[in-house]
Amino acid sequence: MNAPDLRPPAVRTACPYCGVGCGVLAAPDGRGGATIAGDPAHPANFGRLCSKGSALGATLGLDSRLLHPMLRQDDGTLARTDWDTALTSVAEGFARIIERDGPDAVAFYLSGQLLTEDYYVANKLMKGFLGSANVDTNSRLCMASSVAGHRRAFGADTVPGVYADLDEADLIVLVGSNVAWCHPVLFQRMQKNRRERGAKIVVIDPRRTATAEDADLFLSIAPGMDTALFSGLLVHLADTNALDDRYIDAHTSGFENALAQARAIAPNMATIARRTGLFVGDVLKFYELFAANSRVVTCFSQGVNQSAQGTDKVNAIINCHLATGRIGKPGMGPFSLTGQPNAMGGREVGGLANQLAAHMNFTPIEVDRVRRFWDAPRMATREGLKAVDMFDAIAVGKIKALWVMATNPAVSLPRSGAVREALGKIELFVVSENVTSNDTVNSGAHVLLPATAWGEKDGTVTNSERRISRQRPFLATPGEAKPDWWMVSQVARRMGYGCAFAYESVADIFREHAALSAFENGGTRDFDVGALSGIDDAAFDALDPVQWPSHAGQPSQDTRFFAAGGFFTPDRKARFVAPEMPTLRDAIGAEFPFILNTGRVRDQWHTMTRTGLSPRLGLHAPEPFVEIHQQDADGAGLTDGGFARVATAHGSGIFRVAVSAGQQPGSLFVPIHWSGETASCSRACDLVAPNTDPHSGQPEAKATPAAIAPIAFAYQGFALTRRPIALPTEAWWTRVAVTGGTGTLIASNEQPETWRERALALLHKSEPAIEQAEFAEYLDARRGIVRVAAFRDGRLDGALFIGPADAPPRWDAVKALFEAEALADPQRRMALSGRAADGLAETGPVICACFGVGRAAIRRAIGEGHASVEKIGAALRAGTNCGSCVPELKRIIHEHVAQPV
Repeated sequence: MNAPDLRPPAVRTACPYCGVGCGVLAAPDGRGGATIAGDPAHPANFGRLCSKGSALGATLGLDSRLLHPMLRQDDGTLARTDWDTALTSVAEGFARIIERDGPDAVAFYLSGQLLTEDYYVANKLMKGFLGSANVDTNSRLCMASSVAGHRRAFGADTVPGVYADLDEADLIVLVGSNVAWCHPVLFQRMQKNRRERGAKIVVIDPRRTATAEDADLFLSIAPGMDTALFSGLLVHLADTNALDDRYIDAHTSGFENALAQARAIAPNMATIARRTGLFVGDVLKFYELFAANSRVVTCFSQGVNQSAQGTDKVNAIINCHLATGRIGKPGMGPFSLTGQPNAMGGREVGGLANQLAAHMNFTPIEVDRVRRFWDAPRMATREGLKAVDMFDAIAVGKIKALWVMATNPAVSLPRSGAVREALGKIELFVVSENVTSNDTVNSGAHVLLPATAWGEKDGTVTNSERRISRQRPFLATPGEAKPDWWMVSQVARRMGYGCAFAYESVADIFREHAALSAFENGGTRDFDVGALSGIDDAAFDALDPVQWPSHAGQPSQDTRFFAAGGFFTPDRKARFVAPEMPTLRDAIGAEFPFILNTGRVRDQWHTMTRTGLSPRLGLHAPEPFVEIHQQDADGAGLTDGGFARVATAHGSGIFRVAVSAGQQPGSLFVPIHWSGETASCSRACDLVAPNTDPHSGQPEAKATPAAIAPIAFAYQGFALTRRPIALPTEAWWTRVAVTGGTGTLIASNEQPETWRERALALLHKSEPAIEQAEFAEYLDARRGIVRVAAFRDGRLDGALFIGPADAPPRWDAVKALFEAEALADPQRRMALSGRAADGLAETGPVICACFGVGRAAIRRAIGEGHASVEKIGAALRAGTNCGSCVPELKRIIHEHVAQPV
């Protein structure tokens, strides 16, 4: 008789990564972990998950968790305290500074990782009760230009379309959006449409990313020139009689002025080609595709938004859709793909410094409306400081108290070295986090508050298509961790605002948020979820994904905006916007001759405080790198796999060199994910200029003038330890999660004898119990080889291998031995050889993170006759889950056919 299954049932929740908003089924295992699967009933993903979502189960451990409130002591250390002491310290500190210096001397910096209810309470306290609008969010770094573009064109921050449009479009235009890596589940919908309906895909990007591999047309546009391309498109549509004059006349204003400016920017095809760096034929092909296909969706993301002219780029795209009436109808419209799971929810509650809650602005009428609804005693009446300006104000002492929630600005903001310096000077620095250590915490936080993490959070998030989903807890809250809304409410009560923050549950907050959306609305504002304002706790717990608007009565399904006008401007007409002449804010020159672009890699997220815990996700791109074209590498004396220092006027870093044909000559690309916690000197945003868009305040992260030069290291190697180790500042290093411990990749100019002594000390320090270990060593000083391994109870407990840079030790086989529970004697003898033991063949770089399939296995499968993506999938499962590795699989197949092994 089988024993009954006593495990809790799977919980329906939402993925905490990108703005796709995938539904997740989390089945707790009863030991603090969970089995993760996609929710087949969720309309955002229908059961699919990307590599990051599939690996969520590996990120649930408590090893790095902050479990108790902490206070900074006089000696500079953080010490555990109780909640009352910590919260009182925050409340009294904010009250003291406001009384002395006024409300604009305090600020909150929030995150798209917060739930809507956390966001709502924080905005209510600061804007309604403390009297300042100095509340901004890391969403300022990823989608503020879309917000500003929507508001200029539509009168409100409205995303017109829905995901179903991606299934119904005949042409999908992807602008500055590497969806294959950053929104893989949506990319699979696009590819399915392409296969089954014959939809065409156009990719517009300075880099030839994985998304471009299967495009019908790839336009390798010059950095910053999207406005020129789409201005030319508007001119082409006008000159070929492809406009929708009825729509323009009935539902828009300002067309003639916008068209005149488009003609000034893009007077002819030769000028367009010169400004965009494209061939005339390719530009014309794109224009003809757009004109010929009525069902067009134009998706744009960070490549458009993260620009000092990002808002103009957004409006140049919207202009083309308004001019053709291709908006709000099935398969049509401009579509902003947001980067974070709740960037949209933050926009709904006024998470940006230039907004009020419920998509209201700082007009006197709207300020008064929110004041009356909240019964707010000190309502902010003007916009606050946006992210870059906020941290500049901290640096000069204008802001004296800051509360950072669920984000890592010491890594993610431009010129982040200056940000860390500013944080170290602030009078009161509060951080609510769920990790004990990150670059922001380590910049001098005075009060550290333990927040619940993804598996414990309870509330709602809104995805890129305006769909609200429940994020439900499936794990017990560890230690003394609390939700962010609870912390903010408790501080509010201690400051005398208890009646307005007397929330007993997250459902209380959601109901208030929904009621405000409908308050004195009457269809004048786009955001309205008033139909949900009266739901009881049980209905909130059971809430299915719902799209807004949801008016009193019935929730709507696949609701689109603007097919028949009805914009949220005073005359209910959309505004054509005449963009400025496109130009980069900072020009390249002799000192900084390259354009530096930053962005994401496939399997990592933000500053890796979550994805960095997964051994699987670190295998595809384990090191911080700089991508460069072969022509530029040759000119700079760089070799693929070597090292380079990248420098700008704002900072520098050292990165592994990756020569790529997909990189434009004259441009560099560096990923954003590595921090001081995970690498020695590879923070990308240390290099980024603080230039911002004048309309959105969004920083320019795609076009900083830079220089690059080779760096030589005589020796390279790795360490495998049960706990992270601290390496000397002279060494270059980066950390990678491995099963059962930490891997550290190392490059150095120190002599082998020094590394032998250091290896013994570091291995002892990483695991005190290693004192009882048996050590094995191999030293060949003449050849520059050091290998030290520690065995205990039949297990490899630690290893440090160093070798000459031209023949560095490979760690695949040794890592496999380190991850094994026990080793047979032959495997122990093989450990110091650095060669693969029986059954532990080296995998090479991992291509499919979902199933851990390496390049070597893929090449073997191709050699055995599995020479198609489908056959590789059948043999190895690679490419059969999220599909984000499919472009790379195709490249490997092509390489094998061209140069068989």
